[in-house]
Amino acid sequence: MPHDVNLIATIAVGFVLASVFGYLADRLRLPALVGYLVAGIFMGPVTPGYVADPGMASQLAEIGVILLMFGVGLHFSAKDLLAVRNVAIVGAVGQILLATLMGMALTHFWGWSIGHGIVFGLCISVASTVVLLKALEERNLVQTITGRVAIGWLIVEDLAMVLALVLLPAFATTMGGHADGGHGAAPDGSVWLVLLLTLAKVGGFVLVAALIGPRVVPWILIKVARTGSRELFTLSVLALALGIAFGSAAAFGVSFALGAFFAGVIMGESPLSHRASTNSLPLQDAFSVLFFVSIGMLFDPTVIVQSPLEVLAVVFLIVVGKPIAALLLVILLRYPLRLGVGVAASLAQIGEFSFILAALGTNYGLMTNEGQSLILAAAILSITLNPLAFSAADRIGAWAERRFPVWTRSFGTRRERVLAVELERIRGQAEAREHEQARKITEFVETFPLFKAINADDQEELLLLFVPRAASPGDRVVRRGEKGDAMYFVVSGTVEVDVNGTALQLKAGSFFGEMALLTGAPRTADVTAVDYCNFLVLSQRDFRQFTARHPAVRAAVQAMAEERLAMNRAAETVSDHHTEDRVDRGASAVDH
Repeated sequence: MPHDVNLIATIAVGFVLASVFGYLADRLRLPALVGYLVAGIFMGPVTPGYVADPGMASQLAEIGVILLMFGVGLHFSAKDLLAVRNVAIVGAVGQILLATLMGMALTHFWGWSIGHGIVFGLCISVASTVVLLKALEERNLVQTITGRVAIGWLIVEDLAMVLALVLLPAFATTMGGHADGGHGAAPDGSVWLVLLLTLAKVGGFVLVAALIGPRVVPWILIKVARTGSRELFTLSVLALALGIAFGSAAAFGVSFALGAFFAGVIMGESPLSHRASTNSLPLQDAFSVLFFVSIGMLFDPTVIVQSPLEVLAVVFLIVVGKPIAALLLVILLRYPLRLGVGVAASLAQIGEFSFILAALGTNYGLMTNEGQSLILAAAILSITLNPLAFSAADRIGAWAERRFPVWTRSFGTRRERVLAVELERIRGQAEAREHEQARKITEFVETFPLFKAINADDQEELLLLFVPRAASPGDRVVRRGEKGDAMYFVVSGTVEVDVNGTALQLKAGSFFGEMALLTGAPRTADVTAVDYCNFLVLSQRDFRQFTARHPAVRAAVQAMAEERLAMNRAAETVSDHHTEDRVDRGASAVDH
């Protein structure tokens, strides 16, 4: 080929193989993520055929990490987390500690160092948010108590892993590793200073993000949304996600993952968060696929043949040991058994953060290539077995209810009821906000039937384009002869339109000022408020952009303008006839 096409080849082959193996995995009733990992294996150096550029693939994977964490932050709900905090925060932290200790015990038996054991234990302690959400959606459990506790539990785990990613470079040499490329680790005796500086940088970033982000990011999104350009809106969402992630890493030294997570959290507070999530989802999915493909490229399948017992031991810890620890913690916190087994099944796998942490540990000499291969093998197997974990959880719950009916029906029910009430209250608030927005759109359409033909998303966008304005009785809203720069929609009140001495009153649901926008001519009438009025004003630029994308709306406005123009001409003709009659009568009087 005439030029270097490594990037194109890596993306093209990655997408093709991921789609093929993802489809095969789905046909085998396995998560598609397993297929993506297998696609990466086929692109790696351990299999014959095409071998992708590992450096290029790792950078694409980094973009996947950024978009993954951006998606986690975008759907992060502080209220939901606070509602389940008594079980999710304590349970997740306790489960991470127990799973890490189990991993350290296993690696100690293998003769690994403590530092290697800590990183390995952290890798198996955190489950995959992607796999969890997919499993909950397939079983319609997302909005149940079990689903919301499991999601809250995973959010705490994700936050803990983000903290681990930030702190690992500072403690690398202390734990027996080395600096990445000679940078980032602390010399002996100054690790606490490095830790304080790291936490100070993270704190500074969080402070800036909390104080400035919620004011700037929603403002930018609303400004861009007002342009009416969907591609520009999507581009702006991605620019904010990648820009904040890269900027935070450059300015504060935090990880891309943390910056992307906070970018999502900030954007999640915007009224346009749902639209931002919908528009960015295709790219997020695409680069997430490349992330898993790049992880698969690192996997050496021979580890299953060379170290089968080690692989089985790691899988056992993930699908049995870690869920049992989670189940015991839920019961110790005095919540029902059915909640415990549901959460335990949700955690019986590992995923994206395990890969990220393993790769970082390898960079700092705290994870061997063999350990990374064990993590990857265990991830593939645990994700494959996860549907069986949910089936086993159902059977364990049913067996316990038959064997201990009184205990299973009474234990933890009071705490569960309190939790259910709190979650229902939060869900009610969220539904109330959605209903309020829907009510505004419904009232808007009922007031102005002109916009019934456009869909709900475009109606919501139109509301963003309007600027509210009020007028008191006697206020002149529009003057004849001035340049037309906006169109007015009457929300409440009455206005009087004066065209050449002929008065016409317009009430709520009417609009005026459209002819000047359509023709470019000066205003042809005076419009005065009769009583207290509220308007929605659409600027000339927004009017042209919106009606260009909705010809039916423009046609309706054009028809109304032509009708009014005909009425104005008729009024002028009548006025001219009256004038001529008065002249003729005056002439006759003079003759006589």
